[in-house]
Amino acid sequence: MFTGIIQTVGVIREIDAPKLLIDVPNDVWDDPYRLGESISVNGCCLTLADFDQGLNFHLSEETLARTTLHSIQAGDRVNVERAMRPTDRFGGHIVLGHVDTIGELLSMHDEGESHVFRFEAPQGYGKYLVDKGSITIDGISLTVVRPFAGAFDVWVIPITYEHTNLSVRQPGDKVNFEFDVIAKHVERLIGVHHSG
Repeated sequence: MFTGIIQTVGVIREIDAPKLLIDVPNDVWDDPYRLGESISVNGCCLTLADFDQGLNFHLSEETLARTTLHSIQAGDRVNVERAMRPTDRFGGHIVLGHVDTIGELLSMHDEGESHVFRFEAPQGYGKYLVDKGSITIDGISLTVVRPFAGAFDVWVIPITYEHTNLSVRQPGDKVNFEFDVIAKHVERLIGVHHSG
């Protein structure tokens, strides 16, 4: 499980599906990596296969089909977060790293020191967008503002902008969305209850 608080931005060194190799700064974490640990890359929960020469992952067909990882290229910047420990502060919200769908960045502008991004979710996903509710975009825990017909804003403060790949995003870019897991569970339970 993750919190959506990005710990570093990595750079894709090599992508040759199903293999993915990412470079991250050496001084980000003081605890050593472990083979098989879960690491969120742009919001996708991936299993660490090797870490001798960067972070190595094996991408499943499901991951490639449902996320933006099928279109990344060498040199792209990606958001990276290691799995949460039981003793960590819970700064964002519950993030599983299981991407629901791919969305699109529609526009962006500045409001004072904040950066306002407008995104759009595919048809059928607007029901998960609640004003002041949580959403994960490329692994970043953000707050939904003014949702309407599948589109919504997020207000990004300077530290989030500077320490994630939002600083290099442009209108038209595709991003990974993970909607609030609690909302999805409630929807499922209500559906099961009504269907008998």
